[in-house]
Amino acid sequence: MFLDVLFNIDNGYLEGLVRGFKSGILKGQDYANLVQCETLEDLKLHLQTTDYGNFLANEPSPLSVAVIDDKLREKFVIEFQHIGNHCVKPLSQFLDYITYSYMIDNIVLLITGHLHQRSIQELLPKCHPLRMFEQMGAITVADNSASLYNAILIDTPLAPYFIDCICEHDLDELNIEIMRNTLYKAYLEDFYEFCKNLGGPTAEVMCELLGFEADRRAFMITINSFGVELPKDERAKLYPRCGKLYPDGLNQLAKADEYEQVRMVAESYAVYIAFQLLKNVVIFIYYISGVQSSV
Repeated sequence: MFLDVLFNIDNGYLEGLVRGFKSGILKGQDYANLVQCETLEDLKLHLQTTDYGNFLANEPSPLSVAVIDDKLREKFVIEFQHIGNHCVKPLSQFLDYITYSYMIDNIVLLITGHLHQRSIQELLPKCHPLRMFEQMGAITVADNSASLYNAILIDTPLAPYFIDCICEHDLDELNIEIMRNTLYKAYLEDFYEFCKNLGGPTAEVMCELLGFEADRRAFMITINSFGVELPKDERAKLYPRCGKLYPDGLNQLAKADEYEQVRMVAESYAVYIAFQLLKNVVIFIYYISGVQSSV
């Protein structure tokens, strides 16, 4: 009885909220109806009969895919933030961890855009809204990772991950990708340990997902480093130390000089044999994540 009271105090409202969101997920019949839609206006009309409601009500015709995508993202971000505003630790920490990847991508997007002489006003709307922060507009003042950290990132949650990225080299294409992968390595390892320490279903599910992401990044880092002036020892430093490849598979990838060697590493793990060739792994990963390849 006492435990039930404690649970309801911290999590009762959130459980009801999440159950409501879950019940609003489109059902099989909804997808069958969507298949019959011939125009985006038809899609809008059908979604109005679901829990998505009138999220496109104020959008004038003709609709575009980009508008629908933006409004869907806005809806999900609002719901995510609403949950975050009403939860306590460790759930609040877990939700924060989810947003860190978007912060990393936003930072890299701004730096890369600035490198190609795109204005900050043009770049900011392209950033994912789930992890915007006030200092983002000042990123263009940084010309190396040390100044980026000292002027902007030191007061953000990414500060601990950025320590290994600090150097005085100019931020060119290669150094930006190295920085991105160094940040992701530290982030994934930290998130993995956090979930592992939580234990239970969270550890079981999240460690599997984060481990797969770590392996995916290790494969992509290796493949995209071929033909690039990146020493093998530096490449190995970018591999996240978690997942099924850690440690033996990562040691083999660190020595790889060509695609065939990478394929052999992948096929030595039962979970990846089903993909037959690493090319299929890459296609599958791109399909489910929409993430562009990086060093």
